[in-house]
Amino acid sequence: MNIRIINKSKNNLPAYETLHAAGMDLRANLEETILLKPMERKLVPTGLYIELPEGFEAQIRPRSGLAFKHGIGIVNSPGTIDADYRGEIKVLLINFSDQLFEINTGDRIAQMIVAMHEQVNWEQVEILNETTRGVGGYGHTGVG
Repeated sequence: MNIRIINKSKNNLPAYETLHAAGMDLRANLEETILLKPMERKLVPTGLYIELPEGFEAQIRPRSGLAFKHGIGIVNSPGTIDADYRGEIKVLLINFSDQLFEINTGDRIAQMIVAMHEQVNWEQVEILNETTRGVGGYGHTGVG
């Protein structure tokens, strides 16, 4: 699949780092270093603009290494970029740790997955079909 992209950053285009990777790393594109304080959130620009085909979205997800090693996450995870959005991709990072976290241009801050999606038409009814599970949710099958 080819996707049109404008790169106004100093970084290379997002790329798959391994043969079977689902996500591509997004990198920060900054005028100056960001110091993210504990429990602070900031919108981090990437300098990227994309034109997704109709029926596709780009999901912006946290990087597992940043989450595990530094407590860095994404507030609205996963973030969604719709096919009709033409603005800059920005990532809403949050620092869940008790340590200051430094972000510089070129740092890998998130991953992006391009995925197909459907739009639905609702059919309003009074009764839903029965299943074995029924209304069971939130731990209904036991611990773990």
